[in-house]
Order: sequence, then C-alpha cells, then structure tokens
Amino acid sequence: MVQDRVSLSVYLQSLKQVKQLKRYGHVHYVSRKMKYVVLYTDVENMEQLEDKLQKLPFVKRVRRSMRPWIKTEYQKEVKEKIPKDDYKMGL
Repeated sequence: MVQDRVSLSVYLQSLKQVKQLKRYGHVHYVSRKMKYVVLYTDVENMEQLEDKLQKLPFVKRVRRSMRPWIKTEYQKEVKEKIPKDDYKMGL
C-alpha cells in the first residue's frame, strides 16, 4: 500500500542536529551551504510534525512543499482558426 508523502524544508541554525531529524521522517537531502534539510513524511502527520519541528531550538523555520496540491496536467491552448481573405478571387 502506497502512502501519500509530502516534503518539508527545515531550515537550521547548525547542521550538527541533522541526525536528530531522522526520527521525524526520511531525510532526503541536506544542503550544507544554505543549511536546510529536505524531509519526507506522511500527509496525515504533516501538521503535527510541522509544529513539533518549529518548537525545536535549532530550527529557524519549516516550509511545506505544495507540489502534491498543484495541478501538473497541462493541455495546449486551442487557437481558433481565423479564415484568411482570398485576395486572388476574380483574377
């Protein structure tokens, strides 16, 4: 059974605490330069987990990914054909 997952971007003050974040979900990526972690978790636990992470002393802010709620199926814009005038009539 596949569960719906969502990613959270957790901005840290220091990267020493990255190992502590492993208990909250799957750590997918760690940016050493910008000091953030991409963490995957279940959709059901997302709001409670955001609150828990925000209360940790080493966390600056937590942002959720909006990708699951964005429409990714696109269709081409249908252009109406405008009839061109035939200037060669009667010649």
